Amino acid sequence: MLILGAGQVRQVLDGAEREVVDAVRRAYQLHAHGRSELPHSVFLRFPQDARNRIIGLPAYLGQDSPVAGIKWISSFPGNLAQGLERASAALLLNSMSTGHPEALLEASVISARRTAASAALAAATIAPQAPQTGVSLIGCGVINFQVLSFLCTLLPELGAVTLFDLDRARAQSFAQRCAARWPELKVSVAEGAEEALAAHKLVGLATTAGTPYLNVDSCRPGTLLLHLSLRDLYPETILGSVNIVDDADHVCREATSLHLAEQQVGHRDFIATSIGEILNSGADYRRSESELTVFSPFGLGVLDLAVADLVRRAAERLDLGTLLTDFLPDGAQ
Repeated sequence: MLILGAGQVRQVLDGAEREVVDAVRRAYQLHAHGRSELPHSVFLRFPQDARNRIIGLPAYLGQDSPVAGIKWISSFPGNLAQGLERASAALLLNSMSTGHPEALLEASVISARRTAASAALAAATIAPQAPQTGVSLIGCGVINFQVLSFLCTLLPELGAVTLFDLDRARAQSFAQRCAARWPELKVSVAEGAEEALAAHKLVGLATTAGTPYLNVDSCRPGTLLLHLSLRDLYPETILGSVNIVDDADHVCREATSLHLAEQQVGHRDFIATSIGEILNSGADYRRSESELTVFSPFGLGVLDLAVADLVRRAAERLDLGTLLTDFLPDGAQ
């Protein structure tokens, strides 16, 4: 059993944004071609505690060297007040020849970067007519910082970022980190969500919202909303927008905004297409200049597998991690 901690995972992934995006792109394309197995994620919730949860994401990805495994990720938003990360995770990879568990990786880093890579890939793929020179980020946490990192890699014309968080100190700290990391960016902190939504035609939503709250009337026509937290938007917003998803069966669950919209109208006709279908078409996709476009990725386990496999292979080349040789019982037991 190869065990890789967070520092070793970061060692592989830091500066590897394009490699991560390529892994995510391939996973989306393989999934759209039916070369995956993706059971519904399992949500473990707790009595008298609606805010916290742990999610299990089993998956199989039939790439040239197939990979199977499961990510087990917790979300405890109250951790932030204690100076802890909201999310923590572990990912187990299994051998495709014996079924034996063969690698255990710290996975909150993997999860954040595959989420950010999928958002940046969507922004680059669901493109407007004009260059995207600015982005608004609502929710100033780990995910949106990584989103900005991947956007800066894929959208070299990006020159401005507008931030908003209910915790203004958190937004200002985020702005300072951005200025230190990307001194060429013009960084500003908005007074309210409406100001942030109006600032740019590309918006990243990564919050801990459990129910819809966001009025999007201040969005410019042609805005792309990267709806990563999945529960920010009212069903009416979803129904009035062009909707692109990663997988309709997965995203229309667990009281997401799209699930609420489906319950309201009794169908999923409001979903236009999936990111995998767009990528597999080979044609340029130009988003509407008059309507809102919403990208709502549930966060497919195959993305975690693709990035975890990338990390594992690099770790083996670099001789990173701890190899535990007696994890499994021997054949005599």
